[in-house]
Amino acid sequence: MLFTADHDDIRRSLQKFIANEINPHVDDWEKADIFPAHELFKKMGSLGFLGLNKPVEFGGSGLDYSYALMMAEELGAITCGGVPMAIGVQTDMATPALARFGSDEVRREFLSPSISGDYVACIGVSEPGAGSDVASIKTQARSDGDDYVINGGKMWITNGTQADWICLLANTGDGPVHRNKSLICVPMKSKGVTVARKLDKMGMRSSDTAQIFFDNVRVPKRNRIGEEGKGFTYQMIQFQEERLWGAAACLKAHEYIIDQTVAYTRNRKAFGKSILDNQVVHFKLAEMQTEVELLRALIYRAGEQLVAGEDVTRLATMAKLKAGRLGRELTDACLQYWGGMGFTNETPVSRAYRDSRLTSIGGGADEVMLMVLCKMMGTLPGSKGNS
Repeated sequence: MLFTADHDDIRRSLQKFIANEINPHVDDWEKADIFPAHELFKKMGSLGFLGLNKPVEFGGSGLDYSYALMMAEELGAITCGGVPMAIGVQTDMATPALARFGSDEVRREFLSPSISGDYVACIGVSEPGAGSDVASIKTQARSDGDDYVINGGKMWITNGTQADWICLLANTGDGPVHRNKSLICVPMKSKGVTVARKLDKMGMRSSDTAQIFFDNVRVPKRNRIGEEGKGFTYQMIQFQEERLWGAAACLKAHEYIIDQTVAYTRNRKAFGKSILDNQVVHFKLAEMQTEVELLRALIYRAGEQLVAGEDVTRLATMAKLKAGRLGRELTDACLQYWGGMGFTNETPVSRAYRDSRLTSIGGGADEVMLMVLCKMMGTLPGSKGNS
């Protein structure tokens, strides 16, 4: 059994926090195109929410990954996609590799304040010419004595305008593309770091997303996470948690939209009866609820295997793929049943429609997920079993 009474205690505390400290402010944050990350993260850090599965010696709770998965699912109850995504970057995208492979010194400097909520973190992998194709990044960290000198740029960086540090993937050598990269903790206040612009996005409006440039940025080599040249491998491991987080955060968000659509269509009348009374509507909603529960079972299975120390690349990839596809189908169907109101920005279904679209892009596009699965199946051209 993945969850216990201890999980439920934390779950109830998180539900209360979301109801009191987040959801009442979501509409204002969406209108402002940003939320106060430092203020919110400090509150969450004080309650222990930012380090559930992080090492105790650096301020975490030292719990296993199932607690992080539980938290990801609960964050789906936030009535927008931007805020939970920003929290997920802090807990499950920018810090897992640091917690697992970082030296004690670098963990004290960057992980501890991220767990306490004193620092806001962001993850710097994607570039204008290298999104899902991680091996093709161009940002360079040239060795200069005891320092790295960084030049390049990163794109679509969540928390980018408010972050105190970035977990940066950069080329630190000239060898093969899968063995020439390193993860480096770079303070955003470093000379030469420029937040070029805050991106204007279709959805995830309350989450600030930046384009960032690095011009001869000098950082000590001690800021590197783990071994030089292992950055690609560390990031692929980090992606397992990111993709599972992304899928789990969809569950309650999808259920919320189904519930809202049931309520709306029950009260909306057309041709002498409620919209919900049409078989095509209530059958479709039942089908969508079933799909959400199937996705939950897949995510929980992957979570159990991850806790057991197994490689969950296959299941995490499947979960991420399914969550993105389901989000597109579900929100599109529900929006249709809202009719003209679904096309207005004042309804929850239109926000979900915009926000959910990112799941099929961020953290590896659907097509990349399919390539990973085909490679594991031996059906990708050039892979073992299909040469």
